[in-house]
Amino acid sequence: MALDEPRDNDEKFEIGGFTYLVNEDFLEKAKPISVDFEGIGYKLTCGIDFSRQAACSSCGTGNTSCS
Repeated sequence: MALDEPRDNDEKFEIGGFTYLVNEDFLEKAKPISVDFEGIGYKLTCGIDFSRQAACSSCGTGNTSCS
């Protein structure tokens, strides 16, 4: 999640006074997408199973098989 300017291939969502932009191609792969505020930050969830992808503990996934 980052601050960004709208692009031609973005879907735009107005929710609770905030504007969310999601790339149309990514949205098709990741939907449903949910953004929740949890006191000190945001929690993003989506339809992609990141546990099956190569990852490492430094990126917050808890997988320690980094190279």
